[in-house]
Amino acid sequence: MSAVAIGRLQGAFLVVNGLWPLVHMPSFEAVFGPKTDKWLVRTVGGLLLTNGLAQLRAGSSPEGAGHARQLGIGTAATLAAADLIYVGNGTLSKMYLLDAAAEFLWMSLWYRHRRAKVR
Repeated sequence: MSAVAIGRLQGAFLVVNGLWPLVHMPSFEAVFGPKTDKWLVRTVGGLLLTNGLAQLRAGSSPEGAGHARQLGIGTAATLAAADLIYVGNGTLSKMYLLDAAAEFLWMSLWYRHRRAKVR
């Protein structure tokens, strides 16, 4: 899979996940548990939306693909770390482990792409 394809897929994933709490907080809370700081959930949603749109708009040049890769890996690593830390200490619902798994999938795709390119 090309870097452009990975970037666009991850970008779409982030847009959907970022929009969800912004558009319908009740369904988001039904899956991930009630939230006391809804402003924080909405802020993170806005940041995910922004990152996703940036990945979707990254060009197909090597520079654009590199930008999508850096943004994708950074976003996935940050979300996976937060998921694991805050599920581990009981702050977040265990449902966030599904998100952590998805984030590890994105990092794996980027790693495999980079590794295949080097060979």
